Amino acid sequence: MYGRLKLKLFPLALVGLFFSFLLTSLNASNAFPTNSHSDIVPDWGKTPASIIPHQSLYANALNLEQEGHQNYLAGNFSQAITLWEQAAIAYSNQQEILNQVRVLSNLALAYHQIGNETAADKLILLSHDLLATEEHQSLKHKSTLAQLINHQGIIQLAQGKIDDAIANWQQAKEIYQLLDNQLGIIRTSINLASAFKNLGLYHRAVKLFEEIKPILSAQPDSNLKSAGLRSYGDMLRLIGNRTEAEAILKESLNIATKLNATQEQVKTLLTLGNTLSIASEQLINQTYQPALKYYQQSLSICRSSDYCLATSLPLQINLAQLHLLLKTDHWWQGETLISPIRSALKLLPDNQKHIYQQINFAHNLIELRQKAQSEGRTLKNIPSWSEIEDIVEDIIAKANYTQFSKAESYGLGLKGKIAEQKQEWVKAKELTERALSLASDVNLGEISYLWQWQLGRINYAQGNIKTAINNYSDAVETLGNLSKDLVAIDSNIQYSFHQNVEPVYRELINLLLQPDSKSNSSNSEVSENNLEKARNVIESLQLAELHNFFREACLDAKPVKIDQVDHQAAAIYPIILRDRLEIILSIPNQTLQNYSVSVTQAELEREIKLLRQTLVIRSRRAFYNPAKKLYNWLIRPEIEALKAHNINTIVVVPDGLLRNIPLSALYDGKQYLVENFSVAITSGLQLLTPISVKDMKLKTLAVGLTQERQGFSALDFVDQELTEIQTQTDSLVLVDQDFTTQAFEQEITLSNYPIVHIATHGQFSSSLDSTFLLAWDDKISINQLDQILQSRTPSQREAIELLVLSACETATGDSQAALGLAGMAVRAGARSTLATLWSVNDQATAEMMSNFYQQLGTKQFPKAEAVRKAQLSLLNTSRHSHPFYWAPYVLLGNWL
Repeated sequence: MYGRLKLKLFPLALVGLFFSFLLTSLNASNAFPTNSHSDIVPDWGKTPASIIPHQSLYANALNLEQEGHQNYLAGNFSQAITLWEQAAIAYSNQQEILNQVRVLSNLALAYHQIGNETAADKLILLSHDLLATEEHQSLKHKSTLAQLINHQGIIQLAQGKIDDAIANWQQAKEIYQLLDNQLGIIRTSINLASAFKNLGLYHRAVKLFEEIKPILSAQPDSNLKSAGLRSYGDMLRLIGNRTEAEAILKESLNIATKLNATQEQVKTLLTLGNTLSIASEQLINQTYQPALKYYQQSLSICRSSDYCLATSLPLQINLAQLHLLLKTDHWWQGETLISPIRSALKLLPDNQKHIYQQINFAHNLIELRQKAQSEGRTLKNIPSWSEIEDIVEDIIAKANYTQFSKAESYGLGLKGKIAEQKQEWVKAKELTERALSLASDVNLGEISYLWQWQLGRINYAQGNIKTAINNYSDAVETLGNLSKDLVAIDSNIQYSFHQNVEPVYRELINLLLQPDSKSNSSNSEVSENNLEKARNVIESLQLAELHNFFREACLDAKPVKIDQVDHQAAAIYPIILRDRLEIILSIPNQTLQNYSVSVTQAELEREIKLLRQTLVIRSRRAFYNPAKKLYNWLIRPEIEALKAHNINTIVVVPDGLLRNIPLSALYDGKQYLVENFSVAITSGLQLLTPISVKDMKLKTLAVGLTQERQGFSALDFVDQELTEIQTQTDSLVLVDQDFTTQAFEQEITLSNYPIVHIATHGQFSSSLDSTFLLAWDDKISINQLDQILQSRTPSQREAIELLVLSACETATGDSQAALGLAGMAVRAGARSTLATLWSVNDQATAEMMSNFYQQLGTKQFPKAEAVRKAQLSLLNTSRHSHPFYWAPYVLLGNWL
């Protein structure tokens, strides 16, 4: 970087010399527009007609400036540079320093667009020096400074200087607020949101848009308004609010279509595709087509514009399509995208965004080749391992040249991954260690864990089990330290939680619980230390899953030992591995015990789905077989230990699909599990707040719907259910029209109810925005519920002791749907949550709830036992003995 130029005395001469330097330093091969951040908004500034002098030279300079602006917007960056250089010299001749600075900052953007970062940086420095010669207090000076640092921030973000960009945009926004320049406020807010997105601060970006939403909504339709709405929608997508994101993005698209703004349409359609492609991995095969349609529509519109085709937008669209297809059963269709992506990548200048795109492509090619090999499918257009390695070598060279350490680490790691696939273990280990060293040197935990994980796989393949365990443990520890950033594990590279985070935990558990090959015992001989580690790892995974569900780290984990909570309760950790089921049993004042069951993940999940299906359809006897099998796998191995230590409550930390079934309905051939044990569910003892029912006041806010509403059927027995609650507890009841979102929030705000009972339709889903409760006037999202429950005054803000959700159900076909139930329970801040896995619109619900509150009112039984006795009251009747009626009620959290 050159030193600052002193221009105060001879601005014209030095500007002329500087432009000579720019012309000689321009590399014509880099004349490809970067568009490195699709929602970064320049401020072109303006020269009001009232202050334009009448000199012909000035008028000529203004015409040159405006013509340069038109060429820039049309993508003719070289022509824009020529015109703006002439305009800058003309302004310099007229001693119009502020106008000159405005044009120079525009020039900096143009040079940045063609990849000449040296020229861009020099022009920014030159502009600052010129601006320093002018009076600081004038409004025009302030406006020019805001424009300059806004453009400087755009260049800095593309160069990876995110903190510097944020500082400049915040300063620019403050200036625009001082000047009451609403368009400037919107521009800098959009740019700040892009920076926060790069840092994974999605909620902070959403808050930023919520602050400027009134200003943005009041603006007439324009490209800027379309871009602002698009950026807002994109941030909502990233925090999991897909429904609202889609609505706002469609508003953005309507504006862009109305204005016939091709590039804005293309960008918004691309973002809509990205929004629809974030469906849960279990549902992606049913939902990917609409996302693909948006991508193809955006590409079709882009092809109608020469300027759009000259940008990197077609490349972004094709990369998005490839990434989406790789998540589906139709992954092989991505082969057709390889050629156009490779062609586009060859034209790109070497900036960070485009190196990221090349990394994305290389990563997708590796995954595509892995899938083709594992499924034995021959695809002619997939590059060979050697060709992919050449692509990665190019990434490393570009990263090294641009001093982009993060990308160099990615390149080395991907090269190590290719060597791993080719079983070149020595080479793979050496490359991965180099990648890890580089990532560690610059404190990049979000990629360090990838190489720690990769080293673990490599060492395991070589038989170095102890070293592999250490590598995996390092990776899990790194992920734990990244908890607040876990949801933002490099969105530039588009890693998936279920593909790139969850397996780290499971593979470590697999190593820690490896059965001793020398042992003839049915119990795996695993050291107590390894058992303790494995339990901690599965609890950490449960916590990470909830953080990923909420798209933020919002839960405090405080480990609690089972014997510190309840001496007659045992915790069971079933852990589903690909080739077996592992069970860790924790009994108070005993060492941890481990049982290994020889059942594959596929077989176990088949029986789990069958049990759920046969229970929900009220099959007369078909549910017995899967209920028996699951009892034999999950409970029978530890039943003797449970009886020997007089355990009366089983607390299960369910894994995977086990969250979707009522464990109380498992059957030993004679009795259901609920007939011998109280059963509670928890996401991990790390989240437990152990408070006894004896300390709970029975004061209830009970709300519900009885009538058909918003397409949901009437709940005929809710009236009876709420009436029964009134007879058992001191209650306030809001039904139907009285149960609005506002009324519910008002009661929560003004009163302090230890028990909140909600008898309404609701759905639990693995998708945050598909998890909701139904009020009379609207759906209450999980985030809204959190806001309502946090609206109480500080003096009344005590934890809800018990939240009852009596008419909810888990989403059909979503294998991770019960994660939404756990999320709802935790987000509500309730110590205990009693909820239903499926809706039982029957008198049985009213009877169940009446009995439950009656048992609770005695304060003689823990909540789990009160639930058990209420369930038994139904089971022992001829009308409601089928598990359909009593089994769906599950108690989450504190069971005391």
